[in-house]
Amino acid sequence: MTGVEIAVGYVFAWAVRKARRVAGRADAEVDRTLDAGMDRLHDLVGRKLGEDPALRKLTEEADAGLAEPSERTRRRVQDSLEEAVEQDPGFARALERAVEELRAADRAAGGVSAGDAGTAVGGNVDIRADHGSAAAWTMGDVTLGNPPQPGPQQA
Repeated sequence: MTGVEIAVGYVFAWAVRKARRVAGRADAEVDRTLDAGMDRLHDLVGRKLGEDPALRKLTEEADAGLAEPSERTRRRVQDSLEEAVEQDPGFARALERAVEELRAADRAAGGVSAGDAGTAVGGNVDIRADHGSAAAWTMGDVTLGNPPQPGPQQA
């Protein structure tokens, strides 16, 4: 289920938003629907995973002000969720539904989202190549210019 990876991100975002509210930052009115969806997802995951140490660590990292969870913590929470999904089809359906609702609310609020290995942009992107150069969002090895034609000396 690809929604597990996304759920981990939303659960971490919930914890970050909670830490910000505790610090006195008020959320904008436009975020209320998203907040409600994140609350529902967090409650769903929290009820299922209970006192899972990985979930506790995820919350600690958010409280510490990290922009994203450590790779190890993300992987551990994802593993816990994947196991729960495999063992409980009802939870799997509820998790998938909660993630889809959140993604829809995020898009409606003007947010952007991308699937695995995707890139999300919340605005215009202008990529240009001038004067014989190369430009791309992502690019592998590139050789520019006119390389010499293979000849007897290169064989």
